[in-house]
Amino acid sequence: MPVTIVQTNDAPFEPVEMDPITLDIIESALRSARYEMDAVLYRTAMSPGIREQHDEFPMIANPDGKMVVGQFGSFIHGFKREYDGTIEEGDIFLTSDPYSCAGAISHAPDWLILRPVYRDGRLIAYASMFGHMTDVGGKVPGSLPTDANQIYEEGVVIPVVKIYKDDELQEDVLKVILHQCRMPQWNRSDFNALIAAVRLAEKRIHELCDRFGVDTVIAAMDELLERNRRAMLHLIRNTVGEDETLYFEDYICDDGLGMGPYKMACKMWRDGDVLVFDFDGTDPQSESSINFFLNEEMFKMFVGVYMINVFDPQIMFNDGFYDHVDVKIPPGTLLKPLKPAALSSRTHALGRIFDVLGGLLGQRAPNLMVAAGFSDSPHFMYSGYSSEGEWYQLYQIGFGGIPGRPAGDGPDGHSLWPSFTNVPNEFLEAYFPLRIEVYETIADSGGPGLHRGGNGVTIGYRALEPGEMSLHDDRWLTYPWGVNGGLPGGRSRKEIHRADGSFEVLPSKCDHVKVEAGDLLLFKTWGGGGWGDPLERDAALVALEVERGLVTRAGAERYGVVLRDDLMVDEEATTALRDTMRAARGEVQLFDRGGTVEELRERCLEETELAPPKPPEFNRRVLRFLQEREAKAAEAGAAAE
Repeated sequence: MPVTIVQTNDAPFEPVEMDPITLDIIESALRSARYEMDAVLYRTAMSPGIREQHDEFPMIANPDGKMVVGQFGSFIHGFKREYDGTIEEGDIFLTSDPYSCAGAISHAPDWLILRPVYRDGRLIAYASMFGHMTDVGGKVPGSLPTDANQIYEEGVVIPVVKIYKDDELQEDVLKVILHQCRMPQWNRSDFNALIAAVRLAEKRIHELCDRFGVDTVIAAMDELLERNRRAMLHLIRNTVGEDETLYFEDYICDDGLGMGPYKMACKMWRDGDVLVFDFDGTDPQSESSINFFLNEEMFKMFVGVYMINVFDPQIMFNDGFYDHVDVKIPPGTLLKPLKPAALSSRTHALGRIFDVLGGLLGQRAPNLMVAAGFSDSPHFMYSGYSSEGEWYQLYQIGFGGIPGRPAGDGPDGHSLWPSFTNVPNEFLEAYFPLRIEVYETIADSGGPGLHRGGNGVTIGYRALEPGEMSLHDDRWLTYPWGVNGGLPGGRSRKEIHRADGSFEVLPSKCDHVKVEAGDLLLFKTWGGGGWGDPLERDAALVALEVERGLVTRAGAERYGVVLRDDLMVDEEATTALRDTMRAARGEVQLFDRGGTVEELRERCLEETELAPPKPPEFNRRVLRFLQEREAKAAEAGAAAE
């Protein structure tokens, strides 16, 4: 049964001839409203993931459900396809189930709020916001279990529900949801902050209608979408040839259960005015929780953001160009798992999608591409009971090295997520039984290049109370690749130094790590890949970075730079070394991955002190589904012949 939009006034919107001044004013007002939504959320949420790190994403859409301003693109068409109820004035919808909204949110800790905006009985817009909750129950604190096999193990999963009807909160429904969570006071506060954000957007939309009239505002939204469509169509026609197919692949290192790497493969070509992305060849879904339910519209927005930033940064992001992008993701794969596949640790694949996209689109314009660096979004969780008997629970997102870019070096220890910030150490030490003893970049972890990749960071967490830690990271086996002659960035590593003097290297994905007071976790993230020939980098700049501790003396030789005892460049020795290195390496490669998957697996134990992951053994149910699909396709082909 399709969704029904209830309106007491179904009069069509009147066409309005839009002058550029009015359009600019309405565009700026909508942008401002989108950032006001962020500000309201930051100032009223309680959890550090939202309040301090800004793990949330807003959207304002037109009455058809197309995003006009926002970040991750619109999910509303998928919501309408999956939801079989009514949309009415006074409704506010809540969901955390990826399978109920076509992957608009991709794991249960993300709570999505959707508000249809009505005026005089007509639906005129949508306002939406989602944020990551610190905990939604499940088998581990933080609700991101590495070893989950089904989504039901990952905490409360909320189907699409009307949490407000006729602007009345359905308190009993909310109580049932909060009863499943370990930090219900945080969840309630964050929920109310999400509601406040969409109500703020609704208010701003009505103010625009008061000033310009409903028809003018709707016409402005349509023109902003159309303007984006025209611009993106121009970019597609002029940057992607019709006579070529490009291919790229990258890997999730492991699944936390000892298997990996998992391949993410994508082909791209242009079919007339449509840019096609086909993920055929991506590995089947995992039995663990690293699966990522990739929403096709979200991926289209990723494509648009990449192309806009590379070719025309003045274009405003919105959904206007979506008809010119087609995304094919085979069901049963890592990027479109079948229900009830676990999804909680999908962050590794979500981050890696950007590396895949950069490697794919960058082949058309190598001088404009970036290296690998959005390789993950590492998570750290720490929980337990304090000596006073109170429950504490931390969820924190870590940062790695930003890749080298055409414009310059990648920043050290930074986030590629828009608007994300770190949790201040003072906040952590004030509210949690932790002491931050190390917070520094990792010398030489940024890939050498004409433009150096950003260094990863080491954070040293000293536990002050007994508890449990969970670690979620990747890029410990495969390297963040370099481009245009740049070398790969360094890999991640996790070490724990016990108060009793013992030491061990931890897997990048593990839960239930017991800690005692005095134990020190060293959480080391990856570096960004290098961009361009490192032998062309200014030798004096390399010497300066050695002095600053960003590069070591030995690391300087990867750039062909020889330093004297006073850290000044030995010009003669540097020239000789660079000539030798150029002759030995041969032709500069577009991509440098640091070795094939097979080679990395063979070197794994020696280089990481961790056992290499075994080739993935896939879910039998998924394999049976894929085999049946292939058999049906073969039968259909035979019948057609």
